[in-house]
Amino acid sequence: MCRRDAYVVRLLLQSLSQLEMRGGVQSVLSFLNLAWCGLLYFCGRFALFKISHKLKDKNLSGQLSAVSTNSIPGPTFARHRAWRRVAYYLFFAAFGAITTTTVRAAQTQSHVEVLLDQARSEEKTGDYAAAERIYKQALALNPESLETLKRLGILEQTELKFDDSIQLFKHVLANDPRYPEVNFYLGVSYFGKNDFNESIDSFERELKIPNPHPRSHYYLGLAFQSSGRVEEATSQLNQSLARNPKDADALYELARIYKNASLRSIELLKALDEDSFQLHALMGEVYADEEHYAQAIEQYLAALAKRPDAQGVHYAIGIAYWAQQRMDLAEKAFKDAWNENPNDALTNLYLGDIAVRDQRFSEALRFLLVAQRGQPNMSQVHVLLGKCYLGQKEPEKARAEFLAAINADPAAAQPHYLLAKVYRELHDQHASAAELAEFERLSKQGKEKTLPRSP
Repeated sequence: MCRRDAYVVRLLLQSLSQLEMRGGVQSVLSFLNLAWCGLLYFCGRFALFKISHKLKDKNLSGQLSAVSTNSIPGPTFARHRAWRRVAYYLFFAAFGAITTTTVRAAQTQSHVEVLLDQARSEEKTGDYAAAERIYKQALALNPESLETLKRLGILEQTELKFDDSIQLFKHVLANDPRYPEVNFYLGVSYFGKNDFNESIDSFERELKIPNPHPRSHYYLGLAFQSSGRVEEATSQLNQSLARNPKDADALYELARIYKNASLRSIELLKALDEDSFQLHALMGEVYADEEHYAQAIEQYLAALAKRPDAQGVHYAIGIAYWAQQRMDLAEKAFKDAWNENPNDALTNLYLGDIAVRDQRFSEALRFLLVAQRGQPNMSQVHVLLGKCYLGQKEPEKARAEFLAAINADPAAAQPHYLLAKVYRELHDQHASAAELAEFERLSKQGKEKTLPRSP
């Protein structure tokens, strides 16, 4: 065997010795790689030997052999046998290493999973120190476990150790830039450090992977908001709501953004002119939203004094009076609004409601039919129409309107009560009792709806 062959064998033996001493996935993989290369090397040498041996046999054919078949084999044959033994050794060594690797890897993975479950349990109880010790035990078994590194990073983040968590997350991303949710948690750590530019970059990278963390849009919105990029923040928060319409956090942040924008606009209006039409009208809306109707009416009247022909202000005043149950003043304001726009559905609706309360059913019917053309699917329109027909002693028409009201809003209780009354007049006691029971059921659910208070 030549020096090169001896060196290859010696290298393989050293690698196998290190494997037995150290173990570990990387050591096994290094040995397998070297064993495979060695096997290819000796197989190549063996193939060259066979070819050269056949050529020699061919060149010597036809000549008498001077060597007896019982003579001692020469050095060439000895090398052949040595190479074959080495090849066999490498084959069985590689097979044994593969088997050992499979068994060890399965055992290690199983042990790591058990440790991760234990660490998660400690986290839930708030014992973060114990959880950290367990994560480090798992890393000692498998230092290349990206999931363990990620989980340890999240734990460090929970303990507000943002720099440590960032190092762990970056280590994971260096091995797999698209590892699930790591860019998101990296962004959260940067956000915790008030490093908003890095935070934004991390969240944007997270959103580029197929299944990003579900809170990515929300936190990206917060990062944009903290950076003063309000329009982009609003866009991201709206996207978070599109994914989850019940995202209360996103709704809260949007409300804060809009509220701050409104307050800023008010301050700017005050700076321009504290007695302007725009400021009085805006403050009227603010007071009305807060149900401070007396102050709202005062502001609306001040706005009208500045601009008497402004459309919409009379309607807003009518709403404020209607909410205070001051129906005479409300009707006057709504009629002023009606003069501005006789076809407005909601103005006609409120005028119809006031007329029904006063049992002026013929007048109410005119207003309500206009409201119905503009709002055909509004339950309250059909309820008021049904009351009109009931007051005019037309129970069948009333029944049709109450059924339409129920179809428009199945959760409303009032139409069932009125329908029960109609069935009593139609002498259908069974149907009347059924509607009354449904009314009681829906009333308990607290889903009764009232007349709308805004255009």
